[in-house]
Amino acid sequence: MNLRCRVDLASAYKAGSQIARVLSEEWCTRELYCPACDSNCLSPSKTNTPAVDFACPKCEQAFQLKSLKKWNPRKIVDAGYDSMLRAIRGDKTPNLLVLQYSSEWIVQNLMLVPRVFFSESVIEKRDPLTPLARRAGWVGCNILLSQIPADGKIALVSASIPVSKEQVRAEFARIRGLAKLPPSLRGWTVDVLNVIRHLEKSQFSLQELYAFEPDLKALHPLNRNVRPKIRQQLQVLRQLGLVRFVSPGYYALLSER
Repeated sequence: MNLRCRVDLASAYKAGSQIARVLSEEWCTRELYCPACDSNCLSPSKTNTPAVDFACPKCEQAFQLKSLKKWNPRKIVDAGYDSMLRAIRGDKTPNLLVLQYSSEWIVQNLMLVPRVFFSESVIEKRDPLTPLARRAGWVGCNILLSQIPADGKIALVSASIPVSKEQVRAEFARIRGLAKLPPSLRGWTVDVLNVIRHLEKSQFSLQELYAFEPDLKALHPLNRNVRPKIRQQLQVLRQLGLVRFVSPGYYALLSER
């Protein structure tokens, strides 16, 4: 994988955002492969296709690209808040590619967030634009990367070192089962998985998860039965092959990242 962007393409543009978009999109078209199947390329989407920059020509997985120079591990700016919520509820969000480039236009990090990890819990509403703004009143959102478990942040390039296709595809395949869940249930599943990851241990107890009851209640204020919901989601995670039962009240992550 050649991590260098084609700087010569920048000569036709003046705005930094345009240059970043053109160079990063060209790099993805030239160097990227599909993480979801064995296709060794991604096809650029048609011009002005909302929220989708690439699609796999074989399995038709859709991808959105966000390129930036500074890496923020906690959040990333996204588009409209209402449109994002509609996409999540309609199960129409694309997979997200977050690309960081250096001042020399070399890809330093590339992270994939599979579409199944987008829930309302990871979307932060921003303040409306001021009355003097060109789009006064418009409300955008942030994607809270810190609310997404490690299982949903798959590295394709890390510290300017490409990760093998085999590893990337294996990690994507591991969480593919989440796509079978309806969005209304999937959000709970991802939130409980994120709590498990926050424990930073391979084996854990139900009581340890109960300690996060206030956090989960804050994410799901309409649910008054958080503990039964935690137990339900542990069963879902067992069925998906992400955790296993050890003994009454004790569980273990089935596969480490």
